[in-house]
Amino acid sequence: MTGCKTCLSPGEVAEFRKSISAADIAAFAELSGDRDPIHVDAEFAARTAFGRIIAHGALVMGLLSTTASMISRRSVDRGSPGTPVSAGYDRIRFTRPVFAGDILTARYLVEEVDDERGRSRAAVEVINGEGENCVVGTHVLAWVKAPRQERHG
Repeated sequence: MTGCKTCLSPGEVAEFRKSISAADIAAFAELSGDRDPIHVDAEFAARTAFGRIIAHGALVMGLLSTTASMISRRSVDRGSPGTPVSAGYDRIRFTRPVFAGDILTARYLVEEVDDERGRSRAAVEVINGEGENCVVGTHVLAWVKAPRQERHG
């Protein structure tokens, strides 16, 4: 793909699978500071509509970062002259709870590529082991160039 800016094409996919453990949920609570009882207190969570502790939405969404990095690396490996960076996630929806023991698949599908602007848009989702969406949304990658280094001599 010589001369490309993004070096990506619509239809490209990246996937990442991970089992979410109780330790993952507890570690994320510590890392993020989000110690809401629905995430850390089994007795409290048992009395909720979910019946048990649920994973943080941001923890589950974080799996999408892995797939975005996989796509970014693919672009660089193909010779993209820019540096792909996340320009943001849009229309993120948490559609189902995630529990310890769930095996999740994060999926990233490139839908649009604008080589002139150096941007791509992808549909993103996290699916549980039953094939149900837990997170859906879109992601935008932008390709930036490093600032020119001035030569002093």
